Amino acid sequence: MKSTTWKPSTLGVVAVTVVALLGVGPARLGAGGGQAGGGSSTDRLLAGSIDFHAHSLPDMEERSVDSADLARMARDRGMRGLVLKNHFDPTASLAYTVRRQVPGIDVFGGIVLNRTVGGINTRAVEHMTQVTGGWGRVVWFPTRDAEYGVAGDVAEDPSLKRPFVSVSKDGELLPEVKDVIAVIAEHQLVLETGHSSPEESLLLLAEGKRQGVRHMMVTHGAFEMSLAQMQEAVKLGGFIEFVYRSIPMTEGASARFTPHELAQLLRTIGVEWCVLSSDLGNPAYAMPTDGFGQFMSKMLAAGMTERELAQMTKDNPARLLGLSVN
Repeated sequence: MKSTTWKPSTLGVVAVTVVALLGVGPARLGAGGGQAGGGSSTDRLLAGSIDFHAHSLPDMEERSVDSADLARMARDRGMRGLVLKNHFDPTASLAYTVRRQVPGIDVFGGIVLNRTVGGINTRAVEHMTQVTGGWGRVVWFPTRDAEYGVAGDVAEDPSLKRPFVSVSKDGELLPEVKDVIAVIAEHQLVLETGHSSPEESLLLLAEGKRQGVRHMMVTHGAFEMSLAQMQEAVKLGGFIEFVYRSIPMTEGASARFTPHELAQLLRTIGVEWCVLSSDLGNPAYAMPTDGFGQFMSKMLAAGMTERELAQMTKDNPARLLGLSVN
């Protein structure tokens, strides 16, 4: 199922792709690495932005900051909102609690259809929509337990063999996947493709379009999709997410694209269909707010305009979440 992914060298000119919330968590506000404050140009880019892909505590994995502290950091940097993602636990309740603890910023949650929530589970999605506040807005198809991802892990290291969650068989979406998409359409949630294969992602978007889902996005699409597949996703009505790891996050780090190559790709696809997110929270990297600002600053230095960046970090995320576009 693994497709030929887009490498800049092969495209020539086109390369041109509820819980521990009180007090201060394990990462101190303003501690190390420039977590507090920031340059005026970065703050200007962050102002009004929405990070659609932020990881925080509580989690079963190590994270650099708890959710309330992250919301405080984002609010203090002028950001408009956050989407809290957890591979193993729904975050609708967490979003409600963080909003209570940290007024002045829009915080949203969602559910990832991994094994801890029963996999492809319509009842789990329906329950998320009933949680107080209605801040659970995003449904990610399987990530860590995705059949495609597990197969890739096992190909590299057979000891990583483990149960997985399927979304398709013989090139067709499973009936229960279509049932989940029906719930997404009914409640006008955001359909995210998770760690599905590029081909599965296109099937999910096509079914979403058929059933009337209005808000869809390919999760960090540049990691796996070819340019042609990304363009097909856009035709089906899906936004393409690009996370900070799409470019080198630190000096000497490897990544699929340079900032200039990514800038060309974003324009080739059309910035009106792209979303920039941090996908941060791992203690090995920058804080989500700092990394998000760094990502935007590097893309600005690569020649993108502030208006283009605002489209991808403010306008498009707002549209996905059903918010007004300022």
